[in-house]
Amino acid sequence: METRYFKQYSPSLGRDMEMKVYGTHGQAILYIPCQDGRFFDFENFRMTDVWQPWIDAGRAAVFSVDTIDRETWSASNDPRERILRHEQWMKYIFDEVVPFARDMVGGDGMISFGCSLGATHAANCFFRRPDLFRGMLALSGIYTASYGFGDYMDENVYLNSPVDSLAGMPADHPYIREYNRGRGIIVVGQGPWEAPETTLRIRDICREKGINVWVDVWGHDVCHDWDWWYKQAAYHIPHLLDD
Repeated sequence: METRYFKQYSPSLGRDMEMKVYGTHGQAILYIPCQDGRFFDFENFRMTDVWQPWIDAGRAAVFSVDTIDRETWSASNDPRERILRHEQWMKYIFDEVVPFARDMVGGDGMISFGCSLGATHAANCFFRRPDLFRGMLALSGIYTASYGFGDYMDENVYLNSPVDSLAGMPADHPYIREYNRGRGIIVVGQGPWEAPETTLRIRDICREKGINVWVDVWGHDVCHDWDWWYKQAAYHIPHLLDD
């Protein structure tokens, strides 16, 4: 597969950010690494092997970005400062990465994809901006911002906590129609190191609100690790890319 590396200054973050792009055509996929991860993790952890058939066929192009989790969700300084910094990263995704991907491969929106905390970020991208994201594949995420910010809550933490923000969304909110036009998939196992509670809560909220997100709960043998994420991604990619 064709692979390209980019290092570009981000006005949103005030520093250079790195990215790798796998493929040249097809549906634009935003890959967000696991907690504290880097742009090269998509390749280093061999998720490229799973996506390669669709990349080589020109059906998908994956944009693998850097996180700044060490400054935000993983840090321990003032939560207000951390969530504001996280919002700068979200602005980088919305205002810089999405247009960059659109200019490169076209299309009518990205699909966000991630595992663990990357899944949390992927879900937030989809739920916050369905005008930019037409789908998501979120594997083994935690969907409450208390994971990173404890008991602290403000308007920005609320926006990054789907268990809270979706529960508070009016039943006639126009975003619900946008969600239902897209393809949202959330997957979790019930085995070691998994935490399915917030995924099940998202399932219940989506049912209550009429949001057609596919919440796929795997068995008690399914643990929080790459071997299962490979299998889950391989199973669900055709559903994401089915025309």
